[in-house]
Amino acid sequence: MPGETIKEDARDRMQKAVAATQRELASVRTGKASAALLEPVRVSYYGSEVPLSQAASISVPEARMIVVQPWEKQMTGEISKAILKAELGLNPIVDGNLIRVPIPALNEERRRDMVKLVKRHAEEGKVAVRNIRRDANDHLKKAEKDKTISEDVHHRLSDEIQKLTDEFIAQIDKMVTAKEAEVMEV
Repeated sequence: MPGETIKEDARDRMQKAVAATQRELASVRTGKASAALLEPVRVSYYGSEVPLSQAASISVPEARMIVVQPWEKQMTGEISKAILKAELGLNPIVDGNLIRVPIPALNEERRRDMVKLVKRHAEEGKVAVRNIRRDANDHLKKAEKDKTISEDVHHRLSDEIQKLTDEFIAQIDKMVTAKEAEVMEV
């Protein structure tokens, strides 16, 4: 693997790690309604487990309410059970063909728990980015040993990969700061 290819591969993988962290953070409850809160919900649909978004439309008509509209009437009960089973702390209300999911306000203790969860997701994202850096540096060492890149190129690319790592970790920190503020907002 030539050096630049190693760096580009590391960049792509780091971007994916940051995107995964962003998805994790989006699924953390803040007291405001968001369709992302229902992403972990899986529904039994014609014999297979599918994400809720493949069995119903999800909308957020107001700040503390998510509305789920199944594409088939008979799925209403199944979807309601799946939301309860997902243990998100949400209690769906079946209203004819719709399922209304009110988002309860978070108390102070619950907000602190959510901040801890946000920090844990962020740390997992940072670890993933650092692991990618380590893999890239291992590839660079191997390439230098195999004489496909020079020592100078190895050091230059190593520095560039460290800069990428710092950049992506800063992105995660920025997302965490915003999410913490959102969670603690009353």
